[in-house]
Amino acid sequence: MRSPIAWAAVALLAVFALAALLAPWAAPYDPAALHLEQRLLSPGHGFLLGTDELGRDIFSRVLFGARLSLLVAFTVVGCSLILGLIVGSVAGYYGGWRDTLLNVYVMNAFMAMPGILLAIALVAFLGPGLRNVILALTLSGWVNYARLVRAQVMSAREREFVEAARSLGAGDLRILTRHILPNIVQPVIVQAAIGMAGAVLAEATLSFLGLGVPPPAASWGSMLNDARAHLFDSPHMVLAPAIAVMLCVLAFSFLGDALRDWADPRTR
Repeated sequence: MRSPIAWAAVALLAVFALAALLAPWAAPYDPAALHLEQRLLSPGHGFLLGTDELGRDIFSRVLFGARLSLLVAFTVVGCSLILGLIVGSVAGYYGGWRDTLLNVYVMNAFMAMPGILLAIALVAFLGPGLRNVILALTLSGWVNYARLVRAQVMSAREREFVEAARSLGAGDLRILTRHILPNIVQPVIVQAAIGMAGAVLAEATLSFLGLGVPPPAASWGSMLNDARAHLFDSPHMVLAPAIAVMLCVLAFSFLGDALRDWADPRTR
């Protein structure tokens, strides 16, 4: 409550959430509507942030781009977190050959290739599209959550309250869901908040490379790709989506830092 970073993160995320939710009503134009006679207009002239090379309203496209970026971020982090919780819990709780199989072979195999390169390869193979982008980013990002959960579960499984529950006859599933996972949720939430920043940036990267959601859907990354040819004669095409990506990533990063400080008792 006393952290200005936390308040800044909450304020920025509230702005982006409102933009995403109210985009169909707040956008003055259809983001895919063409106004060829009004190409490359600077901000003003009836268009708040100007128009692009096809005469599309940049402000409307930025609003709808927020919907896509936040949808991808929350879906990717949610799917990655579920997969990481399952794999990390099994590896950390049971240990032995299960831990060797999941940690040494499966997780290391996914970590051998950088996440964004793996996502690019998967989308290039599957084809562009929202589902394929979410699938690719999930498969390239779940390992970080699995490693974190595994380490936390290995530390918690030897605690006294776990031994007490085991001595009372509680099963493995009950011990994991009722005793271990609630006690390791804080670092997982912090990792999820930081992971959303990475998901927004990764989606923008894929769209910039032409591997994201295909047109006419509005995406910040595709807007930056369209603006490359007009970097000097129409810089407003670059500034609006670039600032949107920067502020969204910054907001999630600030939120992750604030949650980390909150979860660490030494900073209270």
